[in-house]
Amino acid sequence: MTGEPIARVTNVSHRYGATVSLADVSIDIPSRIMVGVIGPDGVGKSTLLGLIAGVKKIQHGEVVVFGKSIADQETLREMRGRIAYMPQGLGRNLYPTLSVFENIDFFGRLFGLSATERRSKI
Repeated sequence: MTGEPIARVTNVSHRYGATVSLADVSIDIPSRIMVGVIGPDGVGKSTLLGLIAGVKKIQHGEVVVFGKSIADQETLREMRGRIAYMPQGLGRNLYPTLSVFENIDFFGRLFGLSATERRSKI
């Protein structure tokens, strides 16, 4: 790995009521490689990814993506177009009659991407 990580999570903790989802987690996610997050149900994988994507509010710790803290709402708004996030429960988030390509193309259209941009990103 060279350079700064694409995402850096430092001392992050997250709770749902009395349930601890993440406890003082720190991880650097390198750029330009594919990373998988695996583990049994309930260990905080989805919470971690939701925090990195900026769709969950940081309760404790720091999350830096593209070199900027996403705790800052203006920075988060600027970055949202650069972060792709599909939460669990795919049946609720994708159209089952469309192919994977067609689903991504559809959402790219919603975000105003041209046909050329959509093809290159897909």
